[in-house]
Amino acid sequence: MAALFGARVRKLRTAAGLTQAELGRRAYVVDSRITQIERACGARPTLALARALDEILNADSLLTDLWPYVYRETFPDWSRAFMEYSARAVRIHQYAAHVVPGLLQTADYARAVLSRGRSLRDETHLKERLAARLRRQDRLREPDQPELWLVLDEAVLRRPVGGQEVMRAQFERLLEAARDPRVTLQVLPFDQGEHDSMGGSLTVLTLPDQTEVAYTEGADYGQLIEDPSEVGLYSFLYDRLRAVALPPLMSLDMIRSAMEDDHSGASIPSRHQRRRLAQEQLQQSGGWRLRRGGRWGSGGGAGA
Repeated sequence: MAALFGARVRKLRTAAGLTQAELGRRAYVVDSRITQIERACGARPTLALARALDEILNADSLLTDLWPYVYRETFPDWSRAFMEYSARAVRIHQYAAHVVPGLLQTADYARAVLSRGRSLRDETHLKERLAARLRRQDRLREPDQPELWLVLDEAVLRRPVGGQEVMRAQFERLLEAARDPRVTLQVLPFDQGEHDSMGGSLTVLTLPDQTEVAYTEGADYGQLIEDPSEVGLYSFLYDRLRAVALPPLMSLDMIRSAMEDDHSGASIPSRHQRRRLAQEQLQQSGGWRLRRGGRWGSGGGAGA
């Protein structure tokens, strides 16, 4: 897509009778920047630059429309298809093994996460990835935002990504997100022991036509699963994870405790205590279902 974007710029520039230096001056960038764009090398164009080139070259928003696809290439091949599915999903069910999922990351937390990894090239590449990740979060502010159900491994709460201040802000972001009735958060505690998804994170996406795709991911790999029989197995695995995770109310309490204790080991109830507390909460609510966002009511599924 970067090569296609560059080819379009070159064609439009030539048709306008402009040199690279002349186009650069009009767009307030050096001519070498135009050379980089046309050759699809160096830093990707910013959205502001794409809009400026559109206006200068009378491109009728062609370059602006291409720009999001250019930015998707700042991530590895194996994650781009997943992001395209995510943008259309009506339900996102995710188990996060190591870090907070990108849709709920703060900017500082995301920068700390994205600054690691073998596929990262340089600081410019990091900025491109960060901008793309934060832009994806706009999906949660749209009128047709998807239902988001996250199971966070306790390791996500205990690993001080970016330091304590960054983690505190990230915890606040999680608690804020949980107030949305379309967002459900659960924590899978260490004392639950071994489970079927210890090797990495798992996401099950439901698309508008109700078909599902699954995605598994580690530090430097990812696999998109589209075969219905295989997806069904991963969907069942996810259901098992949220069944053994803490209920939403207790999960939010654990997040608050981790925030207050600065990762010094917040205490959590035993399995017996969790069962007892869950039963008490059910009796108080007069219902058997968990409402999304950690409140009891008639909507949503159980998260015992």
